[in-house]
Amino acid sequence: MSECRSVSVPLSKWSNRPLLHFLLPLIFATSFVCADRLSIQFTTFLEKMHQQFGPSRVAVARNWQTMLVQSQNKTEQQKILIVNDFFARNLRYRTDMQLWQQNDYWATPLETLGKGLGDCEDYAIAKYISLRALGIADDKLRLIYVKAQIGGPNSRQTQAHMVLGYFAVPNAQPLILDSLIAKVLPAAKRTDLSPVFSFNSQGLWANNSTQSVANPTARLSRWRRILEQTQQEGIMW
Repeated sequence: MSECRSVSVPLSKWSNRPLLHFLLPLIFATSFVCADRLSIQFTTFLEKMHQQFGPSRVAVARNWQTMLVQSQNKTEQQKILIVNDFFARNLRYRTDMQLWQQNDYWATPLETLGKGLGDCEDYAIAKYISLRALGIADDKLRLIYVKAQIGGPNSRQTQAHMVLGYFAVPNAQPLILDSLIAKVLPAAKRTDLSPVFSFNSQGLWANNSTQSVANPTARLSRWRRILEQTQQEGIMW
């Protein structure tokens, strides 16, 4: 997505399906292992970071690791705020054309932290993977494509945008983690956003559907590449 702007809609449009139980993450010396099946092998991740982006960016990757380790026993609400703040402080916005010379490129967390730059999808993906590594179940997280209203409250102009949604309980309105607004706000307060579809590693939902309508890796080639490439970079699904 080449353009990203800052999303709220009736709460029914943001409803989530039933959630699975999750377990607390465990920390090991060279990896961050989560009981929800996402683990980060930081030995591999740091080596790849050094090879591709140099020693100065390894420090940023270590800060990411430290943040995850120190946040493991926080509440989910605290984890949401900590992760959102980390990427707000450590990333700056750039379009895909400026950064990758492509109209639409989805970067892995290694690429995003390595550059220190990204657009809305890159922020959302990095936050999603961070929260999965902190033990928040996939059922509670959705990457959400939205139409974002631009040009003021009376404008009819919209742009494509991506945010991350966190659903604390089934059928609740999500909290919205956005690359362009530092505060984490409930969907009811994001009247500038209208969801189009959402997805995670398990499914893809159209608008307000309660059941997955497609396999996300079959329908979204860029998401399939993210899942494949992150495994090569030490993030195991």
